Amino acid sequence: MRALVPLCDSVSIQQGVERDTMSGEAGNMMLVYGDPSDQRSFSLDDTSSTEESPEQTRLSLETTNESIPYMGQRFPTHDAAYEFYSEFAKRCGFSIRRHRTEGKEGVGKGLTRRYFVCHRAGKTPVKPANENKPQRNRKSSRCGCQAYMRISKNSDLGLPEWRVTGFVNHHNHELLEPNQVRFLPAYRTISDADKSRILMFAKTGISVQQMMRLLELEKCVEPGYLPFTEKDVRNLLQSFRKVDPEDESIDLLRMCRNIKERDPNFKYDFTLDCNNRLENIAWSYASSIQSYEIFGDAVVFDTTNCLTAFDMPMGIWVGVNNYGMPCFFGCVLLREENVRSFSWALKAFLGFMNGKAPQTVLTDQNMCLKEAIALEMPATKHALCIWLIVAKFPSWFNAVLGERYNEWKAEFYRLYNLESIDDFELGWRDMVNLFGLHNNRHIATLFSLRSLWALPYLRSHFFAGMVTAGHSKSINAFIQRFLSAQTRLAHFVEQVAVAVDFKDQTGEQQTMQQNLQNICLKTGAPMESHAATVLTPFAFSKLQEQLVLAAHYASFQLDDGFLVRHHTKAEGGRKVYWVPREGIIGCSCQLFEFSGILCRHALRVLSTGNCFQIPERYLPFRWRRISLPSSKAPQTNQNDHTERVQSLQSLVSNLVTESAKSKERLDFASEQISILLTQIREQPVYSQEVRELSSIQRNL
Repeated sequence: MRALVPLCDSVSIQQGVERDTMSGEAGNMMLVYGDPSDQRSFSLDDTSSTEESPEQTRLSLETTNESIPYMGQRFPTHDAAYEFYSEFAKRCGFSIRRHRTEGKEGVGKGLTRRYFVCHRAGKTPVKPANENKPQRNRKSSRCGCQAYMRISKNSDLGLPEWRVTGFVNHHNHELLEPNQVRFLPAYRTISDADKSRILMFAKTGISVQQMMRLLELEKCVEPGYLPFTEKDVRNLLQSFRKVDPEDESIDLLRMCRNIKERDPNFKYDFTLDCNNRLENIAWSYASSIQSYEIFGDAVVFDTTNCLTAFDMPMGIWVGVNNYGMPCFFGCVLLREENVRSFSWALKAFLGFMNGKAPQTVLTDQNMCLKEAIALEMPATKHALCIWLIVAKFPSWFNAVLGERYNEWKAEFYRLYNLESIDDFELGWRDMVNLFGLHNNRHIATLFSLRSLWALPYLRSHFFAGMVTAGHSKSINAFIQRFLSAQTRLAHFVEQVAVAVDFKDQTGEQQTMQQNLQNICLKTGAPMESHAATVLTPFAFSKLQEQLVLAAHYASFQLDDGFLVRHHTKAEGGRKVYWVPREGIIGCSCQLFEFSGILCRHALRVLSTGNCFQIPERYLPFRWRRISLPSSKAPQTNQNDHTERVQSLQSLVSNLVTESAKSKERLDFASEQISILLTQIREQPVYSQEVRELSSIQRNL
């Protein structure tokens, strides 16, 4: 911050005296009057301010080339004087506002005098307390600064003009540096063109931070040098939400009906309250319903977010596809978070999905939602998102445990990853004793809900790997796309559709990149090469990890199965049972039940038993390449299809190699591929084949 600058005062007064041959005493605190009637005490304690508008701070120096106000300086209009003083203030490190206006007595005299003051002039009036309205505890910037410029109207020469009749530039506060003054509200403006760009960005669902970066790139300015801030952008978006909620609800329902007319496969449902106002609304898109048919076995129902502008809790159903990427299933907006609302939401979702409930559902620690799931999805295993629980640990245990917090957290994760329920409960008791947490209410709550979050209780249920930290981050980032730029409620359904479509296109690109990667076989085992042709690269990489580790294990045949343990261990191990004739194998670690990927222990037994292909039922359809046809198809058709896919992959690989040789080739290829991709998407997709494959999956 800069120190007080009385130098400007003496310079401005000196210049004023030289130009107008007026005498006066210059000092650190100088006030100049243009006529005797002005010689009275001037105080800015009166905080009234008229016509104050940041929009009118656009600066123009059409009237004069001088840079500092001086006595007798002339302006054609009071707005021109305001613009000149505003530009001077910006250079000095402060901003101004219109303060007081005065007029002479008599009919038709009108406005004759105006005061422009420092933005920190006056004192903030004390507002009367209102018990029904919360008070904003916000510190005022006003500190009684006496800096000002006064102009008076003069018509002596026939044409009216405005002259400077008073000017003081002594401030009782520090002035801002040039790189700071631009952050004052008076100098932060968003042009109409920028507003249009921001609203367009908002519809795509990108964050405000991303909007700022894009605008900086478009305008070729350094980060942080736009004429507005992130807060201004958020306020702009907020201003578009300040509309009548009832009108918004009507527009939202109209939007859903319009989408339904264009796409009969779009589904939505809603309820109205006793006053015929929108209470709850849920919707899902055709592509989401098709994805759910295949990947709806494990679902995250995230209800931790809210449309703050409309005070509506929001729930989003998300899953993970065969390439390990998040996929959107549906969305709901609720008026209240209670058992009744959540029950309605679950019923609506099941209605969209033809009554098919997920095998497992992950949610936040919401007891109302827990009760609703038990009522509406009794056969679904309900679990709590571990990443949402762990996120609360610092506030729960940091102060309680102090320096032992990290030690306790490591012990928590060890218990969380155990396989045996008995080992978990014994270990939990020892952990409570070791850290003295007998009376901690959070520890008591966690233990009472242990069957909903601890892996020993969940390993027998399929979660598609969504309990891991990596998946939790990608799912959270996916959900944030819908919240990053909320505009009007009526546009939210459309905004979600844009975000979903963007994610689908990104997913297609990532899928292509995965398929184009050369798969490296690490074991040379027939099981590995077979799995590589069936599973997606994502799923195959998970299975390959287990195949590599299987070589480090020894298997011992027992009367009722096999004992498999690491070759360096003399005790312990996992129990594996195998029925070769029926193609059934299982392991006590339950990795396949939990993730759909066979474990190293089962793979070791299969290898020992001279099994050269993984049984079909242990290559789940939900982890297979979608391009593979039904296993019911003749083998010749399957081979032909596989060869055609491989041939296409080879062509694409050559296309990328040749296109990358020059910018012109790359531009041409990108343009032609975009056209080709659009034409391919217009081709019909034979959903009957998908239904048959899904039916096979359920029968396995």
